[in-house]
Amino acid sequence: MLSRRLFVNCALCAITPGFAATAVQAQGQPAQTSGVTRKILGTTELPDGKYVTVQVVAEIAPGATVARHTHPGIESAYVLEGEADLLVDGKGTVPLAPGTGVQIPAGTPHSVKNGAKATRLAIVYTVEKDKPLASPA
Repeated sequence: MLSRRLFVNCALCAITPGFAATAVQAQGQPAQTSGVTRKILGTTELPDGKYVTVQVVAEIAPGATVARHTHPGIESAYVLEGEADLLVDGKGTVPLAPGTGVQIPAGTPHSVKNGAKATRLAIVYTVEKDKPLASPA
């Protein structure tokens, strides 16, 4: 069982470029992306032991940009409020608005340019365990 501190660090790793999904690799406090706040709702190791899921609510500040990055698994997001442009390699720009759901395939570079108001997203990452959960692209 993970301690609370290791659990939080592990979950933060899932949404911070350059960090891995294991408690062993999540010893330090990861840097936060400017203009983005995150609340970890939960994390679960899947029965196969190869993947973990991390549930997050993220808020992107007005006008903020989330830098281009990839994940070693699927990112599934649902827009709770706000409007933004999701830029996904191979798809172009996907407009995000309340009620929009998107999935980004494993390894697909993407970024977000937020609109004039804060945007809140409910996100589930299903990613390979023991790999960096997000990497700059």
